[in-house]
Amino acid sequence: MEMNSLDRIFARRSVRSYSPKVIPEETVVEILSAAMSAPTACDKKTPEFIVLTEKEALATVASFLPNGGFLAVAPLGIVVCGDMNRAHAGELSYMLQDCSAAIQNILLAVSMLGLGACWLGVHPRADRVENITNYLSLPRHVVPVSVISIGFPAAQPEPRKRFFKEHVHFNKW
Repeated sequence: MEMNSLDRIFARRSVRSYSPKVIPEETVVEILSAAMSAPTACDKKTPEFIVLTEKEALATVASFLPNGGFLAVAPLGIVVCGDMNRAHAGELSYMLQDCSAAIQNILLAVSMLGLGACWLGVHPRADRVENITNYLSLPRHVVPVSVISIGFPAAQPEPRKRFFKEHVHFNKW
């Protein structure tokens, strides 16, 4: 059965278990191209990306994330950062929105490419921000926002469609 465009969104699920198969470089470039195609406030192109492929780097970054142990066994990790020097009006909120759009594009692209991913939060946890900043030698104006583990799924979760009517308000609360 052929998927329509929205079915591709519903098929995206968090994946925390991966096969050890390496992700081709061309696929990584496609994922990053999708990320960089996300909108940014006033087209400031705020997001920056650290690609993790070495086992030691993946394991070290995983050690900074209490719920991220599976990152250590993923073949790929992407640290999504925001450059405060490029954030619209120098505002943290705009930078976070820009990075969130890039993160969502990564998650959708990964799913559409037959891979699996899981978004691991970094910001606003000060210890996580500091540990990752120091380990990756990030300049102080670059803030790590999240880490995304990526790999070929060991098992494919079923698609899921959600709609919560009680979360929808028309014209006013």
